[in-house]
Amino acid sequence: MSKKQKSKKLYLRIAIPLILILLMLWSWVPVTERISLDLIDGDSEEIRIALITDLHSCYYGKNQNWLVRRIEKENPDIVILGGDILDNHLSDDNAHLLIEQLCQKYPTYYVSGNHEYWSGRIDEMKDYLKDAGVIVLEGDCDTISFGNSTFDICGIDDPTYLRNDEWEEQIRSAYDKTEDSHVKVLASHRPERVSTYEKYDFDLILTGHAHAGQLRIPFVNKGLLAPDQGFMAKYVSGTYELSNGSIMEVSRGLARETTPLPRFFNHPEVVILKLN
Repeated sequence: MSKKQKSKKLYLRIAIPLILILLMLWSWVPVTERISLDLIDGDSEEIRIALITDLHSCYYGKNQNWLVRRIEKENPDIVILGGDILDNHLSDDNAHLLIEQLCQKYPTYYVSGNHEYWSGRIDEMKDYLKDAGVIVLEGDCDTISFGNSTFDICGIDDPTYLRNDEWEEQIRSAYDKTEDSHVKVLASHRPERVSTYEKYDFDLILTGHAHAGQLRIPFVNKGLLAPDQGFMAKYVSGTYELSNGSIMEVSRGLARETTPLPRFFNHPEVVILKLN
């Protein structure tokens, strides 16, 4: 091997790991994803929903200020905590810091995720959230109005330890409390349960869980491997129109230091839904 070939080989050995490290660090930087949806009457003012999922109690600056400032800048009308806000391994401290600041400023709703069940402390976690002022939805529906627009905010538990019929009963129970004239929103941790969601006439379904497949494949919006979807996962990030006309939004979530694999091409995100 010539001296030139040896130099080139050494360069590649250094450059490739460095590029991968830089890509991973770049992919850790949080972003705000703003999505506009036509779901309310033209005469109504724009309503903003902040969707926060899969925080896993990860660290986002002192007092979680990196996230708090990002959310405050968007001036949301409603905050949805879409599951796995707390974690089964990390301390609850970071999650508590975020939750306590959000629920003092905005109507804040929560549905459970699988890691919160895996912690074995789901009842304790829900009690904390309720005491903090968060509305915990467990197969229930809360109605809230802004100007000329009225929303039925429904939510269901993660199905980790529920039989399928118990989980579907939560959806039926929540849906039965909605009104046709209202904007019907369902918060559910899981995006892959499309066949069930399509049985109900929700206008908007808000989910997380997939972590965008961890390694998000650019240009085709698929994930390499997502929980409960496997390889080349379909429902990983962004907006999907279901066969019944419902819009499903999947957040990439905010997990960083808790993930077994680094994120690639997959920024953690705060999703802001602008309904107009």
